[in-house]
Amino acid sequence: QVQLVESGGGLVQAGGSLRLSCAASGRTFTMYNMGWFRQGPGKEREFVGTISWSGQTAYYADSVKGRFTISRDNAENTVYLQMNNLKPEDTAVYSCAANNRAEGIVTSRSRYAYWGQGTQVTVSS
Repeated sequence: QVQLVESGGGLVQAGGSLRLSCAASGRTFTMYNMGWFRQGPGKEREFVGTISWSGQTAYYADSVKGRFTISRDNAENTVYLQMNNLKPEDTAVYSCAANNRAEGIVTSRSRYAYWGQGTQVTVSS
């Protein structure tokens, strides 16, 4: 089992930037591909992006492509979500999640076995 804890959320003006962190503990971090999801007010949880266990491959939702970047530091057991040019519609609770690397790169939330508690990101206009 792996435990995930997000941090770095907050309030930012439109056009600003934030970097979220997700610290993992428990089983070997490199056993997992890591994903970021978000859930806005009154919306279902949606895929944001994912990164392979090695960090060599990343995949993003169209809504964030070119603005958000996922990276990971396997020595620090941490995955990051750098968010630039934030928009009010990016307001959501952001959660990181882990899926077994043997499954490959996946975007469906049902394929992720472990989840953090989430961190709130609010973008004001």
